[in-house]
Amino acid sequence: MKRLASKPLLAGGSPLHLVSALSLLLAATAAHGETVVTVATISLEAAQKAAAESLRKCQADGYRISVTVVDRSGTSVVTARADGAGPHTLDSSRRKAYSAVSLRESTRKLAEIQAGSPELRALGNMNESILLLAGGFPIRIGGEIVGGIGVGGAPGGPLDEACARAGLRAIGADAYENGVDNP
Repeated sequence: MKRLASKPLLAGGSPLHLVSALSLLLAATAAHGETVVTVATISLEAAQKAAAESLRKCQADGYRISVTVVDRSGTSVVTARADGAGPHTLDSSRRKAYSAVSLRESTRKLAEIQAGSPELRALGNMNESILLLAGGFPIRIGGEIVGGIGVGGAPGGPLDEACARAGLRAIGADAYENGVDNP
């Protein structure tokens, strides 16, 4: 076995130079860590699985719906529309998913809060993507919100919610029963 001669890591190779170089490297790494934030977000695979299960549940129940899964920033990851679902269901599912992740709450609960508080009536008008109708949930995995899911097109909010919950369960996300977070 041939043995390689060790060479200095830096020009000059003294221990003092090595310590100085390591100190600079650690300082640069620490400064970088203060300016970069790492966040968890839903994967494409999980989004597809949640959307497929939401569609399956609603189709089994006889409803033609659309489902949208958004990432943590509210950007669509997956949108699916069942055969025969109305064109408006695409927009409502996206807006419900966006509202749930943006406002970090189920859209039904947000609608109830808005209806019960005159000073919060403008909540639904914050931007054109907010829609406060039942059928949207944040996707919370391990206590952290990683996305949102929205379903539109079933005949009533509770039915949209049932389909969205099926999608949440399919990916092991925290469940929302009766609009309440039950991790």
